[in-house]
Amino acid sequence: MIYTVRHVTHYEYQKPVSLCYNLAHLLLRDTDYQSCLNSTVQVTPFQTTGHRRIDYFGNQAYYFSLEQPHRELIVDVQTEIRIHESKYAHEMDLNLDLGTTCGEALVSLQQSRDMAVLEAREFILDSPMIRASASLREYARASFSRDRPLLSAVRELTHRIYEEFTYDPASTSIATPLAEVLRQKRGVCQDFAHLAIGCLRSLGFPARYISGYLETLPPPGEVKLVGSDASHAWFAVFSPGEGWFEFDPTNDNMPAEHHITTAWGRDYGDVSPIKGVFFDGGKSQKLKVSVDVNRIETSKFSNPVSNTRG
Repeated sequence: MIYTVRHVTHYEYQKPVSLCYNLAHLLLRDTDYQSCLNSTVQVTPFQTTGHRRIDYFGNQAYYFSLEQPHRELIVDVQTEIRIHESKYAHEMDLNLDLGTTCGEALVSLQQSRDMAVLEAREFILDSPMIRASASLREYARASFSRDRPLLSAVRELTHRIYEEFTYDPASTSIATPLAEVLRQKRGVCQDFAHLAIGCLRSLGFPARYISGYLETLPPPGEVKLVGSDASHAWFAVFSPGEGWFEFDPTNDNMPAEHHITTAWGRDYGDVSPIKGVFFDGGKSQKLKVSVDVNRIETSKFSNPVSNTRG
């Protein structure tokens, strides 16, 4: 499967901005399941400096600055990506009731000197937006027992979040504390990914945050609207001896061909689409984001789904 992804971010400022420095995580990374074929970044007005680098987590980061006055900023990123067929097997071919148990995983995480385990252990630690807590541990505990396979328990936690929490874009912002999301049981994909990660870390399991895109398809007979796709978020858990496995609590599934990964880190703060500092600009600004995900080559394994939540 080959997709083109276009992500356009448009800022309008009340007054001219004299200077800005920015960091973007909008370039898609290569993974075991996807390969970036080509990508372009266009900044308007023309950037003074701009360069790519690989960050600590292996993501493609883009740094740029504008050092002339401007009333608007447009960042247009276009990428062509290939999703490998191996990703389609995630939930169709996996038997989650077999494999490393929760108890075995905890022992291995504490005692193993395997490099993959040692590298995963940093994802058990608190991060700026996700902190382990007794309330998160208590919420997750019902799905986890020492003799239960870890991936089966995580799949149940994913389903519980989907069933018990309401998708409500008006209920939270990215600054809403995780304790508030747990209390009101409402939020969006970033909140649900943070919630699952917080639950897992509170129990002692490594989990990381994944940002990316989810292809959304229109109802039968309707034309897909430009800009109708959206940025999305899900999470991955590490099982010793088995590796990293991805889960999407917003849509109650394990990501497959409709999920396209941009970056991963400890939480949203590590991989936010654009962040930075600017000088002047007045007291307010307007932000408009448009995302389009289009297939240009379809695999025989593809099974489109239209009722997804992004």
